Amino acid sequence: MISNETSKHFSLLILLIAFVVFVYGTIKAIDIVNKTQVSTHDGIYTSYVTNAQKINEKAHFITRHCISDMCKVQALLDYVSNIPYSTSTFQQKSPQKTIQENFGDCDDKSNLLISMLHAIGIEAYFVLVPKHIFVIVPFNDKRLKLKKGLWLNGQKFYILESTARDSKIGFPLHYKLEEIDSIIEPFSNKKIEIKRLKYKL
Repeated sequence: MISNETSKHFSLLILLIAFVVFVYGTIKAIDIVNKTQVSTHDGIYTSYVTNAQKINEKAHFITRHCISDMCKVQALLDYVSNIPYSTSTFQQKSPQKTIQENFGDCDDKSNLLISMLHAIGIEAYFVLVPKHIFVIVPFNDKRLKLKKGLWLNGQKFYILESTARDSKIGFPLHYKLEEIDSIIEPFSNKKIEIKRLKYKL
């Protein structure tokens, strides 16, 4: 028979374990929020990028005939930009859901595009402007030398506009430089420090 003292110690141990689990869960939840959310002038932006196997497989399937990175990026941009644009009154969707439902807004389509670019090893960043988001990628391909780019801290990036059907790498910047709120590394969700920013050839 268990004594009252032993029972009391056992109950305290259970309470201690429950408290540790609660604290751990809270810390993990805060960490997830920190990795997926970033504050902007428009409010809180939530990233839905993913490393999901289905997205990786889809990205590799779409780019299977490409040899150059430029071909791969354009193939993925063609795929995403041709998903019908539609805003949702509910929360952002995962890239998998955007494909499944075959529609999305700028957040949904940009998250899908960046997830696919990441799957094939292409560096890419989110650019947040008032009520919109687009993607930028760095390139040194001579075929793009006559296209203007967003020069961030001395490096040239080309705009990918996921909401413009059949758009090309190097989409024109339709915003003033001072309207660019944040440039974000998608998987760490950290803002890139903007020391110099220009839009030029």
